Amino acid sequence: MQLKNILEQIIDYKKQEVVRNMAEMPASRLMKSPQFLRTPYSLKERLLTQKAPGIIAEFKRRSPSKGVINDQVPVQAVTSAYTLGGASCLSVLTDTQFFGGCLDDLRIARANEIPILRKDFIIEEYQILEARAAGADLILLIAACLSATRVRELAAYAKKLGLETLLEIHTEAELDRVCPDIDLVGINNRNLKTFEVDIQHSIRLLALLPKDRPAIAESGINDVKVTDELFRAGFKGFLIGEYFMKNQNPGAAFNSYITDLKALQSKD
Repeated sequence: MQLKNILEQIIDYKKQEVVRNMAEMPASRLMKSPQFLRTPYSLKERLLTQKAPGIIAEFKRRSPSKGVINDQVPVQAVTSAYTLGGASCLSVLTDTQFFGGCLDDLRIARANEIPILRKDFIIEEYQILEARAAGADLILLIAACLSATRVRELAAYAKKLGLETLLEIHTEAELDRVCPDIDLVGINNRNLKTFEVDIQHSIRLLALLPKDRPAIAESGINDVKVTDELFRAGFKGFLIGEYFMKNQNPGAAFNSYITDLKALQSKD
């Protein structure tokens, strides 16, 4: 099964899921969440001011392409280890049907005082309300499944709620989705049709991005040399999940990666 077909299936399912969730938890109740009283953290500001590569460490149990990655570790222990190890941001998969996550994972991760990305397939404003109510600081929008108009609408709504937006793109044709309310732009190193990872493709695309938005490298990052190469090319953040989560102790894997990355960069 090609990933494009999987993506279409996910979006079809999301449309039904949003309808069910809205019936079970009306927007008016979501807006009464205590999390609406807190001031969200800014990942954009953090990445623009820090001099080292910013690691966005992800908590992910499984995926449609890899199956079960790690469903034995508690979200609290893993996200706390990521935070203590120096992660710039946490990414929490909240999709249940395809990735085995949930919004409760994000609520538990909120105990950490760093930015948290709600990683999901967001197609409706209601999902952004859910993110805010659960304690997220930023949301992900995927260009491959949203029109330029829809990206503008969703990003504007996120901004209204005080959340930042990370837009994920993979092709030059998707650059038209980058609008003023997009705070960060992620480039997926993995081709969504062939699964192949092409770092040089991402570097070429990076040159076409607005310079005032931090660029995030996503997918297929499992080598500190690659992280260093992408950082030198201009990427500010690096979303890494599977590489850490496939280990029995994701927090230890994260710490080892950070240690090796610092050692590599200190040689210069």
